[in-house]
Amino acid sequence: MVPMIDQKSEIVFNKEVSPETFVMGLRSRDIVSQAIPGQFVMIRVASSSYPLLRRPFSICNTREKDVFFILYRVVGQGTSILAGTKKGEHLSVLGPLGRGFDLPKNGQKCVLAAGGIGIAPLIFLAKLIENNDMAFVVGYPSVSAMVPIKEVGLTGTDISVTTDDGTLGHKGPVTELLEYHMLHHDKGLLMIFACGPLPMLKRVAELTVSPGVSCQVSLETNMACGLGACQGCAVKAGSQANQTYYHVCQDGPVFDVRALDWKYL
Repeated sequence: MVPMIDQKSEIVFNKEVSPETFVMGLRSRDIVSQAIPGQFVMIRVASSSYPLLRRPFSICNTREKDVFFILYRVVGQGTSILAGTKKGEHLSVLGPLGRGFDLPKNGQKCVLAAGGIGIAPLIFLAKLIENNDMAFVVGYPSVSAMVPIKEVGLTGTDISVTTDDGTLGHKGPVTELLEYHMLHHDKGLLMIFACGPLPMLKRVAELTVSPGVSCQVSLETNMACGLGACQGCAVKAGSQANQTYYHVCQDGPVFDVRALDWKYL
């Protein structure tokens, strides 16, 4: 197992890319050299001991071999503090943590499906598989919540957008576009990657488990330690697993869709 890094990382930039949504670049050659799509970091958002707990953030992208991106939305005290930090400041970062995505094989049709801020780990993934046959679909509540992908370093990739209110792209949930791709491609060659709110992921599970479509999901959950010690991020394992519960921070956040018991999530 590759050792995790615990270090002070310099903020390279911290900019608002849509209302209350920010992308931050942090400098760490060690983390960038080890990170794979789907992994995350735990960040202490202030130099003081308050707030006490670190916050988890998916690694969204990398550049120049020593800068990694995180994408976050201001939803509470921790992210409010983070939004106020400036270029040149340093934050304590622990990572890369968790289990990432298994990359597709040649000949597989990849569909990346994201809900809102769940686009973060899929951007990093798309960067690595952009030469494969790939479709990228993402859903937002409204056009105002859309994340401009060029701001997070992804270029040359077409993304189909849905919005709940119809202000951009297809009106409806992103899973409707996922269903479209499933209907128009050989299910045996499909490989689905999904991250987003739990109701969305439950629908993804409904669509993929029964027909036997290959699918990996990245779970979004609160984490206190990121190391499996606090056991606060336990989720029920599926009936075929050799254990009753998984810990998202340690066994995930990426899981095969069949590894989880979706009735209890």
